[in-house]
Amino acid sequence: MKFAKLLLSKSSTLVSIALLAASSAALASGSHAGGHGDSPTGKPGVASKVNRTIEMEMMNGMRFKPSEIRVKKGETIRFVLKNTDGVKHEFSLGTEKELLEHYEVMKKFPDMEHDEPNKISLAPGKQGDVIWQFTKADTINFACLHPGHFEAGMKGRVIVAAK
Repeated sequence: MKFAKLLLSKSSTLVSIALLAASSAALASGSHAGGHGDSPTGKPGVASKVNRTIEMEMMNGMRFKPSEIRVKKGETIRFVLKNTDGVKHEFSLGTEKELLEHYEVMKKFPDMEHDEPNKISLAPGKQGDVIWQFTKADTINFACLHPGHFEAGMKGRVIVAAK
């Protein structure tokens, strides 16, 4: 009986170690799916409820155009982003704290792929969109968090006014 308990205990420990190793490997691979859909900045928008479309350009010189956007609390915005630069860029919408935390991860895993509704990575010449509902009045930030781009000034803000 003691042998069976010891064997069961060892098996549980090995399974736990294997699961831990698998989850660490998944994080190390640079995949960053899910988990950040809801945020103090708002929530993922529904395409059929878009109030406005704002076209944005990810440009040469590490800039977004426009770099300042004004919306109203409750609005659902479709950001149509086009990368007109010769390098890959990202649009990441969040609080300053969220962006800085994510930037530290991007420095370690610069080829990270995103699957969050408030982020999109675009290769040169590509276009994509982010649909977001702004649920509270505040100033929300956006940035390209590829290493070096944030420091070069590739960032902006969304000013969310009360209705």
